[in-house]
Amino acid sequence: MEKEGGQVLMPVEAEAYVESLEYFDLKDIGSSRWFQQHERIEKLNIQAVLSASVQEDEFVKEFFINHDKVKLLIQDLLTTEVWREKVFAEILDSDFEPKTTFPLYMVLYHEATLVNLLETIMYHRDSCETAEDFINDLVDYCYRKLCLLVSRNPGEDDFEEILKGKQDLTASAPISSMEELEKQEKQLNFDMCVKALSLLRYFTDHLQGLPLSVMSRILNTHDVPNLLVQLVESPPWRRRIKGSKTYKYIDSKWKEIIDEEAFQLTKTEGQVWIALFHLLMDSSCQEKYDLNSYRKNMILKLRAHLTPILIDQLPVLGEMLRYLEQLSMMDPPPAARTLYWNRICVLQVPEIRNSVLKKYEGKWEKLAKEQIKSFFNPSEEEIKEQARRWVDTYSFEVLENLIAEPPKCTVCGEQATKRCSRCQNEWYCRRECQVQHWPKHKKACDLMQDSIKTKNESENVAKSS
Repeated sequence: MEKEGGQVLMPVEAEAYVESLEYFDLKDIGSSRWFQQHERIEKLNIQAVLSASVQEDEFVKEFFINHDKVKLLIQDLLTTEVWREKVFAEILDSDFEPKTTFPLYMVLYHEATLVNLLETIMYHRDSCETAEDFINDLVDYCYRKLCLLVSRNPGEDDFEEILKGKQDLTASAPISSMEELEKQEKQLNFDMCVKALSLLRYFTDHLQGLPLSVMSRILNTHDVPNLLVQLVESPPWRRRIKGSKTYKYIDSKWKEIIDEEAFQLTKTEGQVWIALFHLLMDSSCQEKYDLNSYRKNMILKLRAHLTPILIDQLPVLGEMLRYLEQLSMMDPPPAARTLYWNRICVLQVPEIRNSVLKKYEGKWEKLAKEQIKSFFNPSEEEIKEQARRWVDTYSFEVLENLIAEPPKCTVCGEQATKRCSRCQNEWYCRRECQVQHWPKHKKACDLMQDSIKTKNESENVAKSS
C-alpha cells in the first residue's frame, strides 16, 4: 500500500523487512517463501531509489548497515546469477512451455533488483566498508559483467526491436512465451551490466577504505583499466541504425540523440571516465599497478578521446591528459615494487560463487526439472495470487514518480497518451494499437483487474473495521 509522500515503506516497516532477510539456497529459488522475500527486497529497492532521488533520509541504506545485511545481498546476487547461468539455461533447453512465464521472469528480475539496490546503497562509503571481504565477490561479479559488455556482439540483440519496447505484432513471426522470456533476459542482463559499471566506479571512489586485496584485484588480477579503455573505444551503450540515427542507453532506455546532444556526456560515459581517473591518477594505484608495455599502450589510446569538449564537461580529465602525455615519453616503470607488493599482500579469494558451483556441479538438469515441477508451473489460482501480490508490490503511482520520460506505445513504440482503462498498466498511442494488442493482453489484464478489485475490497473492509 502506498504511504504518504509517495513512500512505499515507512521506516519501521523497512527495518522489519531488512531484519527478516535470510539467505536462500539455490534449490529454494522460486519457492513461495523466496517470492515473499523477493517482494520485500523489491519494496526496499523502490524505497531506496525514491529516498535517494529526492535527497531524503536514506533509511533503507542505514538499516542494511546496522543489521549487517549488505553481505546477504551480495550472497543473494551471486546465487541468483548462478541460477540464471545454469538452471535457467537448462529450463530453456527443455521443452517446458508454462501457462505463464511470470514466476521465471521474476527470478530473472530479482537479480536486476539486487544490482539496482546495491548500486543505490554502495554509492556510500560506509556501505562498501560494511561488505568487508565480500566486496571481492562483488568486484568479480562486476568484472564478469564488464567482460560481457566488451565482448558483446551488436548483431545479437535485436536492437531495432528493443527500441520499440515490444515486438511489432504485425511484422514479427509468432514466438513462444519461452523465446520471448529469453529475449527479456538478454535485455535485463544488458541493463545489469551497465549498473555493474556504476558499482565498480563507486569502489574506485572508496578504495582507501576497502581491503587491500580489492585494489590488487581491480588493477592486476582483472586489469580493469584495460577493460574501461575498450569500453571507451567501442561503447556498447551507443548504437547507430539505418538512416544514420544515433541512440544512447540512458536511464535504462535507448534514447535517440539529436546533433546538439552528440557530444554531451551521459551518466554511463561519465562513470567510465571517473573510474579511469581514480585508477590512473590515485598515487596508491599508480604504485601498485603493474604498468607493462602492453598496458601502457592501451592506456595511451585514451588521448584521442580526451577532447576539449569532454574536458569542459569533466575538467579533472585535463589533469589525466597531462599525465598521459608524460607517460608517452617514459618507459614503463620497473615491476619490482609492484611484484613485491603483490607478494606481501594477502589476497582473499572470493568464495560465494565457487561454493555454489561446487555444491551443485553436475546437478543442474536435475535441479531444473525439480524446480519446473515444484515452482514454475503454477495453477490458475496460484497465478491469480501471484498477480495480486504483484499489484501490492508495484504501486503504479509510485513507479511513475521514478520515470522521467513519457510512456511509449506497447505496440508501435510511439509516444503514448492512453492506457488500458481496466488494469492501468499498458500504454497505447491510439485505439487501433489497443485493439490489435487486446488478444495478447486480455489474460494478463483480467488477472490484474481481479487482483486490483480484491485489493480494494480488502482495504475497504480494513477501513470500515
